[in-house]
This record gives sequence, C-alpha cells and structure tokens, in this order.
Amino acid sequence: MTDRVDIAYPYGFDNRGRTASADYPAHVHQMIEQLLLTLPGERVNRPDFGAGLERHLFGPNSPEIAAAVELSLQTALARWLAEVIEVRTLRVISEGATLKVRIDYLLRDLGETRTEDFEVGSTP
Repeated sequence: MTDRVDIAYPYGFDNRGRTASADYPAHVHQMIEQLLLTLPGERVNRPDFGAGLERHLFGPNSPEIAAAVELSLQTALARWLAEVIEVRTLRVISEGATLKVRIDYLLRDLGETRTEDFEVGSTP
C-alpha cells in the first residue's frame, strides 16, 4: 500500500486546524455513502456520479421495486468504486419511509471483508 492521505467526509478540520483525515476503511465507508446519497446531476463536473438512493424513499414499495433499487446501487458501485471494493452482497429493505442498505464487500487494498449498513429516511 502506498502513502496516501484519505480526506474525511464531510470535509472538516482536525484539532490542529488541518484538513481532517480518516483511516482507510472509514474513508471507503465515506466514499460509499457519498455515492449512495448523491443524486445524479448534483455534481457539476460529474453529472452522472451518484446513485440517488433518497429519490426512492417515498416511491411505491414492493419486492420488485427493492430489486430494481438493488440493481441500480450495484451498477453505481461497480462503475465508481470497482477499483476499491468488490461487492459480495447487497440488500435493500424498505420499511415505511426508511430505506436500509446492507453491503458486504471486499476492501481490495487490505484484503478485508467488511459489512456496512446505511439508512435513509425517517426513523421512529
């Protein structure tokens, strides 16, 4: 692995007043989160970046819709983060006004398998 600085997201400062950094696994988690929550068209210089998970919050709820969202997320992860992670399993669960996403993946640089949970929407 090479020397690198993984900038923390959201951008902020550390206790020394410098750009905050994150350890590599946390940085990858933050990259996945950015991809899932960014709407396509939201970034001026990369209008096709993003999976737009939140746009599915108040849509119809069915197994077919969940499967379509899973496919959409899988495609976005493969397009934008394939060099960083290998998605092993991806599951989307819609419960009322909440979408829950669980991703099991291989962190390529470290050879570690990780599981991350993301949740958008309102929670009771």
